[in-house]
Amino acid sequence: MDKKRRQTIIDYFYMTAGSAITALGIALFTNPAQIAPGGVSGIGTLLYHLFGIDVGLSIFVLSLPIFIIGIRLFGKMYGVKSLYGTLALSLFTSFWCLVFGYEGILDYSKDMSYWLSCLYGGVLTGVGIGLVMKAGSNTGGTDIIALIIARYTHLSAGTSLLLVDAVIIAASAFIFSLESALYAIVVVFITSIMIDKVVLSMGTDYAKTFYIISNNLDQIGRFITDELDRSGTVISAKGLYTGEERPMLMVVVPNQSVSRLTRAVHEADKNAFLIIQDTHHVLGEGFTPIEKVVAEGRNDVTQS
Repeated sequence: MDKKRRQTIIDYFYMTAGSAITALGIALFTNPAQIAPGGVSGIGTLLYHLFGIDVGLSIFVLSLPIFIIGIRLFGKMYGVKSLYGTLALSLFTSFWCLVFGYEGILDYSKDMSYWLSCLYGGVLTGVGIGLVMKAGSNTGGTDIIALIIARYTHLSAGTSLLLVDAVIIAASAFIFSLESALYAIVVVFITSIMIDKVVLSMGTDYAKTFYIISNNLDQIGRFITDELDRSGTVISAKGLYTGEERPMLMVVVPNQSVSRLTRAVHEADKNAFLIIQDTHHVLGEGFTPIEKVVAEGRNDVTQS
């Protein structure tokens, strides 16, 4: 079995396991506790408790049109893997709800059960999403909405995602209770920590900057343009000790592409020198549109 096929199998294993774990957190903890921590799963929780609609079905029905719009706007960066992640999450959520029931496994007549749901729901969801992101994919839904908002407004993708999730959490305050919305914020916080630890343990910013020095930059560059649908800049550099002139590649990628690019660099050149930095502000194609900032005469730059 060649390396590419083996890696594809590993990626789909991560996506399947991650979707199953995320769905377990939803089915066992957040949905039974009436906690809607943003995302399409949060909307699905609201719809279940309002109308009795299966959470997994809601995730699929809501995510599919969003996914199609994402394909039209962003191209192959939202391809087969993203569709698979969406389908897997919806199917596993329905499956776990059927296996364990929609009431979960805790006794919600006790206040501690809500805190346990926050903790374990956040941990499971974060670990699951982190595994999916490690495979270079996502579970669809509001992250695509956030990128659409960022594309047509002055808001960054990170701010847009926060706004979308805030609207869902605010809705839960009216539909359930203020306490439920506060629990949802706790879940979001725990989830973000766990995603960070699983993906790279290097911060929770939306993007990372790679500086790559390698004898095989052509192969790495093709991976970036063909597989990640990104571009980069080749910088002329000079070794301090050897005085040797050699090129250095700089590229900015969103967090979900970090593990894929790191792996590709290692496969292309095991002796490559790689620096990865947290990136707080990104303006330009694929991130916050620079013309929006210029048109509004803003002196600051938006966080991505």
